[in-house]
Amino acid sequence: MINLMRMAGTHRLVSKIQTLFAIVLIAGLAAAAKAQASDDDAYAIGLWGDLPYSALQATVGVPNLIADMNGQNLAFTAHDGDLKAGSSVCSDAVYTQALGYFSSLRAPAIFTPGDNDWVDCDRTAGYNSLTQLDKERALFFGTPFTLGQHRLRQQVQKTPLCLGTSGPAPCVENRRWTVGRVTYATLNIQGSCNNLCDTAPDPAEYAARNAADIAWMQDTFAEAKERGSAAVMFISQADPGFDATDATRGPVRDPRTLAETDGQPDGFQDFLLALRDQVIAFEKPVAYVHGDSHYFRIDKPFLDAQGRRLENFTRVETFGDNQANGNNDVHWLKVFVDARSREVFAYQTQIVPGNRTAVPAP
Repeated sequence: MINLMRMAGTHRLVSKIQTLFAIVLIAGLAAAAKAQASDDDAYAIGLWGDLPYSALQATVGVPNLIADMNGQNLAFTAHDGDLKAGSSVCSDAVYTQALGYFSSLRAPAIFTPGDNDWVDCDRTAGYNSLTQLDKERALFFGTPFTLGQHRLRQQVQKTPLCLGTSGPAPCVENRRWTVGRVTYATLNIQGSCNNLCDTAPDPAEYAARNAADIAWMQDTFAEAKERGSAAVMFISQADPGFDATDATRGPVRDPRTLAETDGQPDGFQDFLLALRDQVIAFEKPVAYVHGDSHYFRIDKPFLDAQGRRLENFTRVETFGDNQANGNNDVHWLKVFVDARSREVFAYQTQIVPGNRTAVPAP
């Protein structure tokens, strides 16, 4: 009888242990499933740039735009460069004003420099492009975190080195981060032929930064593959030109060889050739966001060496300033990101009601 009781007790104990193990296992699986679901959750981001270019845009247009973004649930925002008009003075007030904008954004705020912020500062007597870039690096990129009221930690490029006024310097403006299953990166790629034309071109500065940009781009694809990312998005300033159809807005090039054909110094071919190889090898969606030529568009201009369109590549140019229109171009682009969808990125223009000039909001 005692043995039978002991056996029954043992069975009850084993049963309890099995039940407890099952509960723990189910809870663990549920937690894992929840974590996986969070990685696949859809979210939205906000893209803008080439702003502000006038006092009206600085005091009315951009505040309206920021209020509009703050009224929506965004994982982060990104400004793709140009904090002012190209020929206006590169005063410290330009940068502190921009810092105020970014600090007022509720979501994490990403920024990549534009040629008007530093490359083109040589146009004004008493200013030096590398000095201005040093200022931007110190003000906007002094920590591994984004700007904005909520912040994301980012990876920061350490090598290869770019140039500053004192010689080789880390390209701290080149950043990388992942949200869900999408990998993002900024690249310091500039208008004015990527610092090879306009006033006081600097081939040495270009060469160092171009090598760093190519390495950062390639490293981004490598990390995306390692992570199993569903897509990659790059954010930079320059319109590098992708084909022969863009004469009024960007460099014109042979879409197969990617050589520039308009007689200007080509600051982009090496990068584009390297990017094309990576896009083809990655096979999944790649978005390339830029400003510079001030013409909102979403298209697929990238061809392979045989002239076939790269269907997995999308160029996205954000709304850009046209001072003659006041605030009429001061708008932003909302991007819905869903790693479970086939194209991953879906785009929706956000026309800020208070900035509608040609056709005022009702």
